[in-house]
Amino acid sequence: MLLCWCSHRFSIKGRVYPAILPVENKQVVGKVLVGISAPELHILDVFEDVRDPVDVYREDNLEKLLAYAYVSGNKSDPNLYGEWDFEEWKQIHKNDFVNMTVGFKEELEQPEFKTRVE
Repeated sequence: MLLCWCSHRFSIKGRVYPAILPVENKQVVGKVLVGISAPELHILDVFEDVRDPVDVYREDNLEKLLAYAYVSGNKSDPNLYGEWDFEEWKQIHKNDFVNMTVGFKEELEQPEFKTRVE
C-alpha cells in the first residue's frame, strides 16, 4: 500500500469514478502498478486523460517513490464532493463502471477510433 500525500479522492456527481486533486494535509491510499507495457500505458492514458508525476510513500517505511497518477485539473468543478468510498462504489457503481469500460474497449477496437482528448 502506498500513500500519495497532499491529495484527496473526491466523488463526482453523475460519474461512476472518483477524481484525485491536490489538497493540503490530505492523503490518498492506493497501489502502484509496475511492469506496464508501453501499449498498455497508452490505453490507460487514453482512458484516463492526463498522467502527472506524484510523490508517493510506502506505508510500511515511508520510503519516497516517484509514481504517476491521473490527477484532475479542475479544482473548481461544482460536481466534486465529499470523499470517494470504495465499498460504496462497489455496491452502487461497479456494474456501471464495468459496462463503461467494456464500451471503451469496443471503441478502441474500431478502426476509426479517436482519443477523447486532442
